[in-house]
Amino acid sequence: MNFLKLLIKLIINSFLFSLLFFSTLTAQDNSTQPNSTIDTTFVMQKSPWGAVARSAILPGLGQFYNESYWKIPVIWGFAGWFIYEWIQNNDLYKTNGDLYIQTGEELYRTYRDFYRDQRDNFTIYLVAVYLLNLIDAYVDAHLYDFNIDEDISTGALRMNFRYNF
Repeated sequence: MNFLKLLIKLIINSFLFSLLFFSTLTAQDNSTQPNSTIDTTFVMQKSPWGAVARSAILPGLGQFYNESYWKIPVIWGFAGWFIYEWIQNNDLYKTNGDLYIQTGEELYRTYRDFYRDQRDNFTIYLVAVYLLNLIDAYVDAHLYDFNIDEDISTGALRMNFRYNF
């Protein structure tokens, strides 16, 4: 039951977080300054804050938006494993807490405290995976236009970074 409350709270917080970022997104102004002679501007193909908002709603959705498909199972794998471990440690915490109340043995209190600490650690790990998911979506969207190609004539790597004023 506590897991459901935590999951609902996480979903609500993610929704509010995404609303915050969607409200701060603005359209890019492509107009030139009066004294400027250059008429082209660099327009990113992927919106970094759009990727963050997608990943805030559903972890991995920002990576899907950025076309980094291989990262999605990694994120979901770590998150799933941490959720599984959290549930296991929470169950053992409750079991040992009940045994300590029934018997009064100090060993069960020690186990209860150990499993509570482990459960709390996995909560921190799960939050870290969620935040790293957001950071990765943001950075990956920024680097979407960054290109490293091989020069066919020399066989050397060539780095291209386009930025027009």
